[in-house]
Amino acid sequence: MKIKDALLKGIGLAAVAGFSLSLTPAARAYDLPALNLGFTSFLDGGPPAGPGIYAAQYLQYYHASKLADPTGNDLFPDPKVDAWISLTQIILQCPKKLVLGAQPGLDVIVPVVDLGVSGTPLSGNKAGFGDLLIGPYLQWDPIMGKNGPIFMHRLEFQLLLPTGRYNPAHQLNPGANHFSFNPYWASTLFVTPKLTLSGRVHYLWNDTNDDPHNLYKLAGVTRVQPGQAMHVNFATEYEVLEKRLRVGLNGYYLRQISDTKLNGVSTPGTRERVLGLGPGALLHINQNNHLFFNAYFETAAENRPEGMRFQLRFVHHF
Repeated sequence: MKIKDALLKGIGLAAVAGFSLSLTPAARAYDLPALNLGFTSFLDGGPPAGPGIYAAQYLQYYHASKLADPTGNDLFPDPKVDAWISLTQIILQCPKKLVLGAQPGLDVIVPVVDLGVSGTPLSGNKAGFGDLLIGPYLQWDPIMGKNGPIFMHRLEFQLLLPTGRYNPAHQLNPGANHFSFNPYWASTLFVTPKLTLSGRVHYLWNDTNDDPHNLYKLAGVTRVQPGQAMHVNFATEYEVLEKRLRVGLNGYYLRQISDTKLNGVSTPGTRERVLGLGPGALLHINQNNHLFFNAYFETAAENRPEGMRFQLRFVHHF
């Protein structure tokens, strides 16, 4: 009986693998949720005005004219993806050191996404709320030197909750329809009082989407679990006007490190990758108000769109 069960299980796994290979690359990839790709950049290791309450508003425009397959080539001759993304963020940071010598805090982000897709058989859902982000974090005090801060860093445990608009009739949705755990470590090194290096390293784990889009269902796939991934934001900037203006370079890199699972079976050719690089600037309006501008131009995409991003971020400290 055990041998029969094992044979039946093997036949079932082979059938699932056959279904997944029959899907087009666009249908069996493009599964990672919306992530922080370039939303944060300069001086990322600490808040700009110490503990307290912060409100931040992000506005990002993304345009892609390429949908990459597993080898980085175009899937379609003339695709276009346009997205307007608004993020409203509230940060609460305790002024007292309560955990591991750090100040605890809470990060909450509410996204709104408007998607447009043309030139492909894929479709995008209409505008709506994206997945709610909630992230408890620990912020350590800056390490100080003779001329000011030398190093500052933070550890956050981000949770992506499946609250966003989702419809399996569409391949691109504001919401992912599954839970994700996306912790990160952010840091800033002051090479000199005017020159800094910043980085934010994320790890991503995804739960299973039990209601995948209809292209999957046509191939008999009823459960999709996107693979694990690493993604990094990085930036360097220089203060050109004292306490007023910083300019520099910013970028991000995403790499999926495990295959997406279809009906519980790891599926080759589904890993996503992209690199974005561009210029940026940070305007210190005053001690409590700060305006960021970032531009990114993507390259080396696999299994995802490749395009450009332009972003404004306003941060206010109450």
